[in-house]
Amino acid sequence: MSWAPEWKRVESNPRDPGGSWDNRGGHGGAREGRGQGRGGRHSGGQGGGSWDGRGRSRDPGRSQGQGQVSDSGRGRDQGRDSDLGGGGGEDSDSSRGRGSGGDSDSGRGRGQGQDSDPGVGGGPDQDSDPVRGGSPDRDSDLGQCQGQHQGKDYGWSSLSDHLGPRATGSRELPLCFSLNNNMVGVVIGRGGSKIKDIQHLTNTKIQIIKGDSEAEVKIFGSHDMKAKAKEAIETLLKKQQSYNSKYADNAASQLPSESSLSTNYTVRRAQPLLDWDQIRAESMKWEKRKWADLPPIKKDFYIESKETSLMSEAEVDNWRKENFNIICDDLKIAEKRIIPNPTCKFKDAFQQYPELLRNITMAGFQKPTPIQSQAWPIILQGIDLIGVAQTGTGKTLAYLMPGFIHLSSQPIPKEQRNGPGMLVLTPTRELALQVNSECSKYSYEGLKSICIYGGGNRKEQIQAITEGVDIIIATPGRLNDLQMNNFVNLRSITYLVLDEADKMLDLGFEHQIMKILLDVRPDRQTIMTSATWPDTVRRLAHSYLKEPMIVYVGTLDLAAVHTVKQNVIVTTEEEKRALIQEFLKNMSPQDKVIVFVSRKLIADDLSSDLSIQGIPVQLLHGDRDQSDREQALEDFRTGRVKILIATDLASRGLDVDDITHVYNYDFPRNIEEYVHRVGRTGRAGKTGISITLFTKSDSKTANELIKILKRASQIIPEDLATMAEEYQLHEEKKDTERRSRKYQGKSKKFN
Repeated sequence: MSWAPEWKRVESNPRDPGGSWDNRGGHGGAREGRGQGRGGRHSGGQGGGSWDGRGRSRDPGRSQGQGQVSDSGRGRDQGRDSDLGGGGGEDSDSSRGRGSGGDSDSGRGRGQGQDSDPGVGGGPDQDSDPVRGGSPDRDSDLGQCQGQHQGKDYGWSSLSDHLGPRATGSRELPLCFSLNNNMVGVVIGRGGSKIKDIQHLTNTKIQIIKGDSEAEVKIFGSHDMKAKAKEAIETLLKKQQSYNSKYADNAASQLPSESSLSTNYTVRRAQPLLDWDQIRAESMKWEKRKWADLPPIKKDFYIESKETSLMSEAEVDNWRKENFNIICDDLKIAEKRIIPNPTCKFKDAFQQYPELLRNITMAGFQKPTPIQSQAWPIILQGIDLIGVAQTGTGKTLAYLMPGFIHLSSQPIPKEQRNGPGMLVLTPTRELALQVNSECSKYSYEGLKSICIYGGGNRKEQIQAITEGVDIIIATPGRLNDLQMNNFVNLRSITYLVLDEADKMLDLGFEHQIMKILLDVRPDRQTIMTSATWPDTVRRLAHSYLKEPMIVYVGTLDLAAVHTVKQNVIVTTEEEKRALIQEFLKNMSPQDKVIVFVSRKLIADDLSSDLSIQGIPVQLLHGDRDQSDREQALEDFRTGRVKILIATDLASRGLDVDDITHVYNYDFPRNIEEYVHRVGRTGRAGKTGISITLFTKSDSKTANELIKILKRASQIIPEDLATMAEEYQLHEEKKDTERRSRKYQGKSKKFN
C-alpha cells in the first residue's frame, strides 16, 4: 500500500543547521541538507517523496533511482509500491532498496540527507528508529521527536520478533519523555530484562537514546499501550528513588557532623564493638518465639515393678558384671540422678502395656538382652540416653519399644499432631529397611511407619508422608532433601533416635544431621546408639542430647567379640585368591558366609570369578541399584545363596542370624570396622567363625588387632606378632632419624 509523504520543516536543535523533518504525507518543500547529495532538492512530484537525482543518498538499504521510498528493500524502478520485493520508487518493507534520495525504513543508513527507520546510521542528519542512531537529525517513518540525539541509542527493536506484527497504531507519533542518564539502567534492567517485560506486557516498542546528561525515551504503539508503558517505567523510577532516599538518609545519619571535622585531619569513625551478650539474648528470644506454639509433651511413663524395686545394690552390680560388664553413668553436670535398676523380664518393663507384651511373646523372645534391660527403665523415664554396644546386641528394640509407648501416650492425639512423632536416622538404606521391618513386626496401636532413603521412589515417599505417618525411619541425605523442599514437617517430632551415630559421622552425614535437627523441637527426647565412643560421637552427643545417661555394654573403648572364634592368616596379595577358593570349596551345605572386601572393583572381580566357576554368589555394594541390593539381601537371608560378597556397607545393621562365617578378604581401614564385620556372626546367642587375611600392607594395625585377640582370648599367630614387632621397630627407627635430622638442622643454625 503506497502513501504520499509530505515533508514539513519543524524547529530543530540549534546544533543542527539542516533542521529536521516531519513526515505527514502529501506535498513537500525544499530541504537544505548537510549530506553528500549536493544540491539535492525534494520535489512534490509523483508519490510526493522523490529527490532530484543530482545528489546521491546512500542508505543501508542502498537506494538507486528516483522517486522511491524503500523501507528495507532493494528497488530499481520508479513510481511503484511494493511490500516485499525490490523496485525503484517503491515503499518496500523487508528487502534492500537501491536509489538516490530514498526512504529506507529498516536498513542501515550511511549517508546524509536520508531517511532510515530502524537501522544504524553512520553520518549526520539522519534519524533511526528504534535501534541505534549514530548522528543527529534523522527522520523516522514512525514519527518525529524534536532535537538532536548524539550517543548511544538503547532501543530494543530486536524484540519485535517476540511482539509479532507491528504494534497497533505504529504510524502514530511516539510518546516521548526524558529521564536522567543514571536511571537508564533501572529501566533497562539486567540483560534488558525489565524493558523486555514492559514491551511484552504492553505490546509496545521502546527506544532509549542516551545524551550528554539526559536520555530520551520513545514509546511506539497504540495510545493506551503507550500510556501503560510509561506508567510502568515511572513505577520503576519511583521505586529506585525511594530506595536511594532511604540509603542516603542512613548514610547521612552515620556521618560525623561538620563541626567535628578538622580541616587538617581526616576523622575515622570507630566501629562499635559487637555486644555478644545482646546477640545471644536476641537469639534466645527468637528461639522462644519459634517454638512458642508447640503442644505439650509427656516423657515419663515408667512404673517400676515390685520385683525390680526389691533388687539390692549388690544384686544389681552382680547382674551387670555377668551381662558383659555393663557400665552406667549419669552425664548430668549438676546433682547426679540414681541409675534405675535393670528390668530382667519383659513384664517388669511393660506390665502396663499388655498389647506390647503380647507382640513380644509372639516373636518368641524369652528375656531382654542386657542393653534392653538397662536402657528401658532410663528411656521410659523420659531421660536422654546414649547406648554404646556392638552390633547384634538388640539396640533396635531397646529404643523402639519405649518409642511406641511414647507416641501412644502423648496428651495430644496423633490425629491432631499435624505430622510424625518419632524419627529414626540411620546411616545406610539396609539398616533403615531393617528398622522399618521391626516396626511392622511389633506394630502397636496402629502406628504407621515409613522408610525414606536415597534410591527409593521419591514420589511415593512424598505421597506416603502427605497421607500421614507416625514414625519416619530415614537416611539423612534423603530426609534433608525432603525437608529443604518442605515435603515433611519435623516440628511435631518428640522422640528422636540417632542410630549407629558413629557410622553416620564416618559417612559424612554430620551437616545433614545438623540441618535436620534445626527443625526438631528442642524439648524432645533423644536416644543415640553407637558401636564405638570416639571423640566425634562425644561431640555430637554433647551438642544434641540434654543431660543424658550412658550405658556401655563391654569396656569403655572398643568392645571385643567373645562369641566368635577369630582366625588370622598372614599371607600375600598374590595368595589371597587361592586361599578363598579353597575355603569356599570346603564349605558345608549348612554354612553361610559373608566375604568382606575393601573396594567395589574387587567385589565385582571376585564375584565374576566365582560365578564363572559355577559357585552361586550375591553382590552387595553402593554402586548397585537399590532393587539389586534388596534382592541380594533377600537371596542371602532366605538361603537361596550361601555366599555374599560385600563392602563395609554390610558391616552395620545387617540382621541375618544364621551367618556361620565372616571372611575378611581385605583387612578394613581401621580396627573399629574389623569389630563390626566380625559382629555379623555369633549373633543371638550363637557362635561363629571369622577368617582374616592379613598382609604386610596392613601391618600398621597389627598391634591393635593383637589387643583385640588377647581380650577375646584368641590365638595370636607368630607371623602376626613378628609383623607387629617389625613395624614397631621400623616406626621407632623413623622417629629417631626424624629427631636426628631436626637436631642437626638446629646445630647448623648455631654454627
